[in-house]
Amino acid sequence: MSGHAPQIGEISAPRFEFRSFGQDFDLVHHRLSRFSVPVPEKVWERRSDEIYIVSRGNDVNNTKIRDGKMDIKTFVQSLDGLEQWNPLMKGEFPLPATVLRTEVFPAFHVAVPTLPHGTCDYDTFLSLVRAHPDLAAVRVRKQRFGYLVHDTICEYAVVWINGARVVSVATESTDVEALKRTIADTRMTGLENINYLQAIKRVIGMLPMPLANE
Repeated sequence: MSGHAPQIGEISAPRFEFRSFGQDFDLVHHRLSRFSVPVPEKVWERRSDEIYIVSRGNDVNNTKIRDGKMDIKTFVQSLDGLEQWNPLMKGEFPLPATVLRTEVFPAFHVAVPTLPHGTCDYDTFLSLVRAHPDLAAVRVRKQRFGYLVHDTICEYAVVWINGARVVSVATESTDVEALKRTIADTRMTGLENINYLQAIKRVIGMLPMPLANE
């Protein structure tokens, strides 16, 4: 392990991630809480309301909007069942139409719709997404509980996807061996690694597959 313990919420080098979604991760949650060292009070529990943009033709660019700001992460590589993601774009509404044309809609791997001149505000952008046959704007509400196990950043989350309740467990780090140890000790071994794009698509019926323990 590195000598620098990660801080939850800090910006760092691209991390490897393991995450799963299902209906019951009580055992994993219990072990996360037991193995965790103390974490700052601000990450004991966090809540957020977000919009994820999912596309039938895209599984490599993860786009979400929170508090009027768009964040796109792109898939880098898979290693030993872990996924590495890297920031691709960050922007705040209103966004220039040129950014939507050259960066945002290409990230969805879909045809670019007719865009307004100049800038595009949040409501107009969502209207464009909802009118597109290959895109969906999905409401995601999160209640996240943060932990730090073996210097890996972990969470247990209750997630509502368009109102459908699921739960999620996750761990992330730049240290692959530490991640493997956390996965084993918290009983995540054998769970399917399901990122947010995949989970949302499964819940809304865009991808006909179940979640981890359904």
